[in-house]
Amino acid sequence: MDHAVPFSDAAPAEAELSAPLADFLTRARTKLMSTPDIAGDPRRGDHELTPEFRALVDQRPVRAAAVLIPVIMRPEPTVLLTLRSAHLPSHAGQIAFPGGKIDPTDAGPLDAALREAEEEVGLERARVRPLGYLDSYLSRTGYRIVPVVAAVETDFGLRLNPGEVDEAFEVPLDFLMSPANHQRHSREAEGLIRTFHAMAYEKRFIWGITAGILRTLYERMYA
Repeated sequence: MDHAVPFSDAAPAEAELSAPLADFLTRARTKLMSTPDIAGDPRRGDHELTPEFRALVDQRPVRAAAVLIPVIMRPEPTVLLTLRSAHLPSHAGQIAFPGGKIDPTDAGPLDAALREAEEEVGLERARVRPLGYLDSYLSRTGYRIVPVVAAVETDFGLRLNPGEVDEAFEVPLDFLMSPANHQRHSREAEGLIRTFHAMAYEKRFIWGITAGILRTLYERMYA
């Protein structure tokens, strides 16, 4: 099983960091989980706002997945997100974190998240410093997703995989962690009225699993 690497082993001295970045790293060290949540009944997920989904999920096989929450170490930190390809069979054109299913060859959620980030956007592992984990997130489609929070050096480069990602972009962490920007929307899904988290940034609409995980990040680190 893989685990989080202490950021302090590689981070610049706190005096060299901006106040927002130093604050984020301090919160990460003290509030994130040091081991992945891969057992037990997931508390977080699509069923939080739509309890009826839990009965549907319980009828499906649970599949393990992981996503990377890449926080870019700018003086005003940002979060790297992707726009999924419009040609994908599921979640096409939606905003997401790099990530996907945990393969049998992966050492664990961390390894899977780093591998997917390399495959989807070409984010090199050498530029990524894992900080810790959030509670696993259960999607209505039966994926148990382990979010891995990581700091990314600012000199990173990207190579987008056009088969999976149309675009990669950054959103200020301060915007995403401000509850004033957190919304709730509803729409019909599988014969139910689904209520979900959402965040609208400029012309981007972040919703569903991605917004739900960002809300989890806020509640663990900033609430």
